[in-house]
Order: sequence, then C-alpha cells, then structure tokens
Amino acid sequence: MRRLKVGLVGLGEVAQITHLPILENLSDRYEIAALCDISPSLLELLGRKYRVANLYTDAKRLAEQADLDAVFVLNSDEYHAESAIHALKNRKHVLIEKPMTLNEADADAIIRARDEAGVQAMVGYMRRFAPAFTEALEEMKTIGPVQYARIRDIIGQNRLIIEQSSTVHRFSDIPKEAVSERWARRAAMIKEAIGDVPQDIYNAYGLLCGLNSHDISAMRELLGMPKRVVSAAQWNGGGYITAIFEFDGYYATFETGVDDQRRFDAHLEVYGKTKSLMVQYDTPYIRHMPTTLKIRETIGDEYHESVKRPTLKDPYTVELEYFYDVVTRGLTPKTTPEDYKNDLAIFKMIIDALLQRA
Repeated sequence: MRRLKVGLVGLGEVAQITHLPILENLSDRYEIAALCDISPSLLELLGRKYRVANLYTDAKRLAEQADLDAVFVLNSDEYHAESAIHALKNRKHVLIEKPMTLNEADADAIIRARDEAGVQAMVGYMRRFAPAFTEALEEMKTIGPVQYARIRDIIGQNRLIIEQSSTVHRFSDIPKEAVSERWARRAAMIKEAIGDVPQDIYNAYGLLCGLNSHDISAMRELLGMPKRVVSAAQWNGGGYITAIFEFDGYYATFETGVDDQRRFDAHLEVYGKTKSLMVQYDTPYIRHMPTTLKIRETIGDEYHESVKRPTLKDPYTVELEYFYDVVTRGLTPKTTPEDYKNDLAIFKMIIDALLQRA
C-alpha cells in the first residue's frame, strides 16, 4: 500500500487529540512528513514526539516541500483559505477542517486554485462519515414522506471535556501582533460575508460557522437544502440560536447553544408517519465515544425501538481512510468546497432572518 506524505498546518487541540494520533495509527497509509505552527515551542515538542524533521512556522514554506502529497489545514479559521491556496498552488491535495472559510469569496478562491492545480480539496466534516450517519442515509429510503425534523447541538464548552480527558500542549510564545492580526482578519472576513452587523449577530455568525457547520452540513446530506428560513432568534449575545427551516411539505427546527455543562448533545431526528430516525453524536474530543442510530417504528399493532452502534471506529478515522482513497484513487469527495458553499448560504439565510427580527 502506498504511503502518502502529509504536512499539517496548525497543531492546536484538534491536531493533538485527533489528527496526529490517527495518522500515526494509519501508518500503513500515511507518513507525517512536515509540521507547521506559529508557536516554535509547540512545533519543537510535537516534532520530537512524532519524529518529524521538517518543521515550519510559515505555512507557505511547508506547502513548497516537494515530496508532500497532501496538506491538512487545521489552523485557525481565518487562515484556512490562505493556507489551503498555498498548498493547492503547489499541487498538494488538501483536507481543510471546517469551517472551510468564513465567506464565499474565499471559498471561490479555493475552488479556483484547486481546479487550476488539478488536485482535490476536501472539507473535514467528520460527522458525515460516522457509520451511524451513513446507515441513517440508507434508512431514509424507507421512512416515507418526512413529517418533521429536528437539528440540535447543545454542548458544554470544549475545554470542559478536554481538561478531563486529554493533555493539550499550549505555549505563550505566539507574537502579540499575530493575535491582534487574527482578530482583525476575522472581522474583515465576516464583514465580507454579512456586512456591518450588531455584535450579537456577529457572534451568532461565528457560532454558525464553527460549531453548527457540522449540523447544517449533515442536515443537508440527510434532508437536502431548505427552501427558506421562516424565522430565527438569538440571545445571550449570540450564544444561543434557534431557527425554523421550510422544506417541501414539512418544517424543521434548529437549536444550538454553548453552556458550562460537561456534556455534548448533538443529534438529528427525522420523523416519518410510522418511523423515525435519530442520529446521536457525542463529543469528538474523546475518541471512540460512539455515534448511534435510534430507530422507532410502528408495524401493524407493534411498536419497535432499536439502537444501532455499527462500530466503535471513530468518524475521524473513517474520514481519513476516505481521504486516502480520494487521493490514491482519484475520487471526488462528497464534502467538496462547492458542497461547503451551501452551508454558507444557509448561514446567511439565518443571519438575514435574525436581522429582520433585530
């Protein structure tokens, strides 16, 4: 089996908890051949741990490393487009963590760079690779006309899970000007997407792009694109959002928020007349916390409930196995940049509904 040489840009908590350990576990498919981070201390530590000699503080220099097959873009959202485009222009396949970009202009720039280079770009929507979710896609064929759907993501802050389950290395050697530049860049990108808006609407857009890109993306694959957002509300400074989506023949409710409870409740539930499906996710920061599919069905006089856990293989592992096939077999991934633009369109629909209410 051919091993792909990969470089990682951004060595924060997602890289440390998931990507690096999984790439090491998939050593028959991948070789970690380069690392990049703005923190020299973190870069040195993880370079030693994973026995990587090619270390960079500049993503552009990593992208220019000639022997790399692919680049994983795992850094802060504001730098996804820039880092991905550098890699694509150097003819590297790219896996970009969600949210791919904060606005449509950057998404289009990634698409152009990918097409000019003739390589693949895939968005890291691991929830759509969870085996329970892919089984739900098959079960949808048997549910009949949808009557109603719910999309929910109410979680505790990530740090509440991470501090009890993982060791994440962080250092204070990041230049102060880089921190301020990041926030200025973020503000400009969000302004490009939704214009000048009140701070709570700005915060709500950040929540949608970050946490809820998972929920909206999975909703689309399960149900398709909604026709419109009927109404939406936000409160607690944009920290909680609810919306009603209109689909053909039914409506769906969406609810999200972040609090200080040490739990993670994210699920999609679809109701037919005599059958319903619920995909229940747990925190991705503890690997092998299973995603399950709950099926409720009435057949004649009998009511049935079942819970399926297809495997303990975590969605990130399935996603990286899939990405390997994308690169080595020339497949077009299902989570393309074009696919991601549909999420940006829905975020904008929600923001427009919030602004109408403001």
